Amino acid sequence: MRLQAGCTLTFEAQAPTPLVLMLRPRSGTGQWMEREEYISKPNIPATEYTDSYGNLCQRLVVPTGHFEIRTEVIADTTDTSDVDEMAQYVPVENLPDSVLQFLLPSRYCESDRLGNLALDIVRNTSASGLPRTGYMQAETIRRWIYEKVQYRYNTSDASTSAVTTAEKRVGVCRDFSHLGIALCRSLNIPARMVVGYLYRLDPMDLHAWFEAFVGERWFTFDATQAVPRGNRIAVAYGRDAADVALATQFGPMQLTEMSVWVNEAQEAVVG
Repeated sequence: MRLQAGCTLTFEAQAPTPLVLMLRPRSGTGQWMEREEYISKPNIPATEYTDSYGNLCQRLVVPTGHFEIRTEVIADTTDTSDVDEMAQYVPVENLPDSVLQFLLPSRYCESDRLGNLALDIVRNTSASGLPRTGYMQAETIRRWIYEKVQYRYNTSDASTSAVTTAEKRVGVCRDFSHLGIALCRSLNIPARMVVGYLYRLDPMDLHAWFEAFVGERWFTFDATQAVPRGNRIAVAYGRDAADVALATQFGPMQLTEMSVWVNEAQEAVVG
């Protein structure tokens, strides 16, 4: 499906403030960027770099006062998320060098403290009696979070980590993702966080999910949804929320308003 997705962020700066934005998705697996619009008010110069995870980052200095950034893309996305119950666990010694970092504990994903819980979650075996390894371990973790953790706003904050979510069993998409990542890593399955857009998310907002590396590739897992869903636009990847903040400010500035939209794109009229 072709999607029209974007967001508007509004800030008030008390002084000139350096700002790093991460708002431009790249074409890649499952998504092709056909068109992009990126408008700031006031119009101020920006530079761009690619971070260590491959994300496009925009640097600018916001002047004192009102500042607004609006970005929108037209993207061709896949209608389904890939599922492969036979995708196997990849031994650590065979992992690509670039994937190894997603095995380590990180600020919000204390995988070194959740090993017992992870083993308890995946203890069940398949009908054949064979262990659920690889994809099915990650899927069992996703399903457990979906069933056991309550989705509720205003129950977590910027300091909430996977361990806290495992204890309280409540949170939002960010918390669900951190928990899924930490549980996978505790089983030596590389996992990373993704933020972006999801078509027909209710209520509409920027969204977070996680990916696990099994069967020699990354697969999508979203613990907020009952079944795998496509029509996603990934904007940024990282170890956890600290790596994928869509706006990082370095001074006295407040985000005062944010709006997000994801709609089916209308066919372009030619001629």
